Amino acid sequence: MKSLLNSKPVLWFLFLFNAVVAVAAPFVVDGAQGVATAVGMGVVSVGAGVGLVKGRRVVG
Repeated sequence: MKSLLNSKPVLWFLFLFNAVVAVAAPFVVDGAQGVATAVGMGVVSVGAGVGLVKGRRVVG
């Protein structure tokens, strides 16, 4: 499972999908549930983004 979560395509999917859901959730779901969904999905998206940046190899 760990190797799957460290693969670039999975991280990109998690980053983009969760970012889109985080932006759309407050407009689709009313009230506190929409805000909580946006925050939760945003946290997952940021975590995947950090994984993408951290896994980058800089040559030089």
